[in-house]
Amino acid sequence: MSNESSPDVQNLEHHECWAMLRTVSVGRLAVMADGRPDIFPINYTVDGGTVVFRTGQGTKLSAASGDAAVAVEADGVDPESGLAWSVVVKGTAEVVKRAEDVLDTSRLYLFPWQAGRKDAFVRITPDSVTGRRFQVTEPMTWWTQISSSAKSAHE
Repeated sequence: MSNESSPDVQNLEHHECWAMLRTVSVGRLAVMADGRPDIFPINYTVDGGTVVFRTGQGTKLSAASGDAAVAVEADGVDPESGLAWSVVVKGTAEVVKRAEDVLDTSRLYLFPWQAGRKDAFVRITPDSVTGRRFQVTEPMTWWTQISSSAKSAHE
């Protein structure tokens, strides 16, 4: 992806990124797992300049433990204005372990969509927070005759 900014793309200020992150509760967590990049949907909340999510035992927890370098991406669109936004938080993930911190974190409004045990809280402390806002392009802008062609069995 190019770092060049078009006139239709507005880079968000730091405080605008945090404001946008507070408007949604679902994002994607990018981690390295077994030497390969992986990505997981998460329900998260913003807490004091950090991002917190709950999870259970498994790949996501293992990959986001021990000061792991991670990224979280969240986005949204205003259906009225057609303005979309995307924010990326890059930083370090750490499992919340101290009893006092677990009690504080358990008071956050954090409700996973998927059932099951989600006893671990993971806090992401950012190194960088960046975001963009842009007008959603009309679908017909990108339509070509090949767009409606038959797909192969592997798609």
